[in-house]
Amino acid sequence: MEDRAREIFGNRISEAAYRSACASKERYVKKFGSDEDASYPTILKNNDVIGPAFGAKEVRLVSSSEEKGDAEFDTERGMIVGNIRMGFGHYRISMAIASCAAALGYRPYWMDLNSYPQTACTKVIGAQNDLYSMGSRISQKSALFNRVVWEPVNYEGFRKLTYNASDQKNAEIMAPVFRNVPKDIPVIGTHVWPAQAALHAGMKYVVNAIPDNWPMALHLAEGAVHTVQTHSAYQGYRILNGMDGDRVLKPMPADSLVYTGHYVDAEFVDNIETDCTNRIARKKEGKPMRFLLTIGGAGAQKDIFAAIIRHLMPAVKEHRAVIYINVGDYKNVWHELEHDIPELSSVTEKHFNNWGQTKAFCDEALQADIEGVHVFWHENIFEAVYCTNLLMRSADVLVTKPSELSFYPVPKLFIRHIGGHEKWGAIHSAEIGDGTLECPDIDHTDQMLDMFLDDSVLFENMCSCIMSNKKAGIYDGGFKAVRIAAELKAGKRILGGH
Repeated sequence: MEDRAREIFGNRISEAAYRSACASKERYVKKFGSDEDASYPTILKNNDVIGPAFGAKEVRLVSSSEEKGDAEFDTERGMIVGNIRMGFGHYRISMAIASCAAALGYRPYWMDLNSYPQTACTKVIGAQNDLYSMGSRISQKSALFNRVVWEPVNYEGFRKLTYNASDQKNAEIMAPVFRNVPKDIPVIGTHVWPAQAALHAGMKYVVNAIPDNWPMALHLAEGAVHTVQTHSAYQGYRILNGMDGDRVLKPMPADSLVYTGHYVDAEFVDNIETDCTNRIARKKEGKPMRFLLTIGGAGAQKDIFAAIIRHLMPAVKEHRAVIYINVGDYKNVWHELEHDIPELSSVTEKHFNNWGQTKAFCDEALQADIEGVHVFWHENIFEAVYCTNLLMRSADVLVTKPSELSFYPVPKLFIRHIGGHEKWGAIHSAEIGDGTLECPDIDHTDQMLDMFLDDSVLFENMCSCIMSNKKAGIYDGGFKAVRIAAELKAGKRILGGH
């Protein structure tokens, strides 16, 4: 097997860095074992959330060949969406890709490498996810840790080619989960590890859908077609900008990198004009402005959201604001908000763990008048993530950190980032006019909330920009990523040849 950690796009990794990468892999093998000789039967199973939404089936590994699936792999129209649950972001991007695949007539297969607890693959991913989640939470509580450790790691540490070398070695541990997957089904990875693992496993057609707007070697999977959502990211990745200090590196080949635009669900793109027209009409008619607060991951920014809710409560009581709160699958976050804001419960309608009720509310809210506060919690991870997707269409303003949600076609208010790489999502959004500048603290966040409530110009400009951006194809990235995968399979796009 080709050793992808020794050289990255023609740039040789130092012997010391290569030994360090090998040592990283060996530590995980020593801790979790190796699946190198394992052969897990692979089946497709129905999913009650993403199945009805866009026809996706889950790829599962089973311990016995006697367990049967709900369908056979379609090697002609099938398309694997490779992902990991690490927070909510990569799941949401995967949902966008799967939605676009279904809209284009393909059969999306959902393959979460963090959902196979019997494998070394999932154990390695889980260990790294636990470390990242812990770092995120500490960074929100300790300014010193954030400044000295977390920001530099996220901004420069993940940027280095040497980091990619270690990831490539660790991804060799993940490759066996693809052993019994048909090798000629295209794979679109919405995190680099599924893309790297697919390549190590011999999958023939791999697209690496890069999520972030700050170019980092962390996201490189040589052998795949890399897609990016912005032109600035394209330039940074093409020249591997700053990925080895001041050293000028050999660039990525032109056929390895494609600008696609934003990865957005098909149903969002199809309804942009309708949704933005409705938003403008509600504002002009003086109806309550709807703020969607989505608290992902482990609720690391709960204190910021609590301050936002407190600021909006007078407007809620005056029927000038409505608050949607999605706490994902973290019910404890809601209990903490209730404790911190005693008046919250009396004005809140709870939508807890009833997916049918949640979908009905989201459908009704597209046309009906809504008041008060509505909180959503779902134990099922697919429901927890997709709830935000459904709520976004009827929301007026999405309040979020500048992460994967930066790229969605809804007016956005950006709170403080977690990890320096995220801030470039807000920069891009502000430049194309569909979101605010990043608010660095509560005072600036309150100022922006009041701007949305009391001023129509900023909000209506965002809606107009979203509709103009659609005409420019900015939100077509999901469709384009799927088409690239199909072109690889059809032989219309060949890596290493033009």
